Amino acid sequence: MTALPCRRGCFVTGTDTGVGKTAVSAALLHWCGLQGWRSAGLKPVAAGMEPLGGRWVNTDVLALQRASSLPLSEDDVGPCQLRAACAPHIAARLEGRSIALPPLLAAAQALARRADALVVEGVGGFVVPLDAQHDTADLAQALGLPVVLVVGMRLGCLNHALLTAQGIEARGLRLAGWVANTVDPAMPWLQDNVATLRAWLGGRYGAAELGCVPRLDDAQPQRILPHLHHDALQRVFDA
Repeated sequence: MTALPCRRGCFVTGTDTGVGKTAVSAALLHWCGLQGWRSAGLKPVAAGMEPLGGRWVNTDVLALQRASSLPLSEDDVGPCQLRAACAPHIAARLEGRSIALPPLLAAAQALARRADALVVEGVGGFVVPLDAQHDTADLAQALGLPVVLVVGMRLGCLNHALLTAQGIEARGLRLAGWVANTVDPAMPWLQDNVATLRAWLGGRYGAAELGCVPRLDDAQPQRILPHLHHDALQRVFDA
């Protein structure tokens, strides 16, 4: 486990890919900035780039860069950016590269020395291979930050959320809180599912409900923040 120099931070993971981790991470960074903290976002591994203005960019990295209150470069935020939008170890292989934990941990240390609050966003779900021996859960475990789980609210989310919570606990990490993010606005019994998550994630793991975000056409941090519970966020970052 790496001892990070900043006191506040979290590792944001999700029940799957495409569940809103980046949008929630950006909102957390924006909220930290509003508290007067120097906030920094880190996407240690980012797979999937597109051309923009004559260069290749990762939109998740750009979103975290914009939401951070510290002036950061794209390389600061995304130390390992890969072009193919697929599993990171496959994307790295396509480029003749490999993903190693030490440089990713060094990047986290470097940002933590500059920041009051560090928000680290994982890639995909909680356990995604990085190479033949390591996965994203190993990275989260090495960082040792409290975990925030973004639950993509759609059919099957209860199973995915509870399995992820088990995996977080098995790695010796604390599930500090969870955010229900509405992926399918037509999901039947949406509030009943949220109530089930509240009972199970709160009762079994002591995880705080940090908010329930509706489906937003423009999921900018300022639009997400009204749907988050600020007192609960304060407890996550001050723990």
